[in-house]
Amino acid sequence: MGPIGLLCVQRTLNKGQWHGFFSGVGAAFSDLIYAGITCLGIGFIIDFISGNKLILEIAGSILLMAFGFYIFQSNPFKRIQKPKENGNSFYQDIVTAFVFTLSNPLIIFLYIALFARFNFFSSEEKLFSILLGLLSILTGALAWWFAITFLVGKLRKVINLRRLWIMNRIVGSVIIVLSIVGVIYSVLEG
Repeated sequence: MGPIGLLCVQRTLNKGQWHGFFSGVGAAFSDLIYAGITCLGIGFIIDFISGNKLILEIAGSILLMAFGFYIFQSNPFKRIQKPKENGNSFYQDIVTAFVFTLSNPLIIFLYIALFARFNFFSSEEKLFSILLGLLSILTGALAWWFAITFLVGKLRKVINLRRLWIMNRIVGSVIIVLSIVGVIYSVLEG
């Protein structure tokens, strides 16, 4: 639950599930662009990745751990803004979330870490496999945003900022633990 997640939750709480979901759609397409850029960049250095698999897996896990810590310590009180008087259309929700997510180029490092950690590429990759992988990323992101906004929409009356803070703690802790497991697994495997 980073800033865009909080934006989607905020829009869901303030304006309903579909405003939150379409904000997630904008974020998903921005993520797809960054995943595509990462694919192009990684495509040129597959040999490097293969030769440094252990180091990259550990570095990727550490980067994910840092991301988990960031989520764990983030304060939703500082991130949520008051809604404007005039409501946004779904198109405006998509565009604002797209631009907001696109304005964070550090997401490329997250994709590099994830691609390296989970062996997204192999030396035999074909264009079809890469496109299928990118489509899977988009589909997974859309499913994630739908699930989050559906759940928040159903729980609208009971979710408050204190519970969002607790949710950040839980999600951040899970990511940190998974990252530690990733480092241990990589060391033991290598």
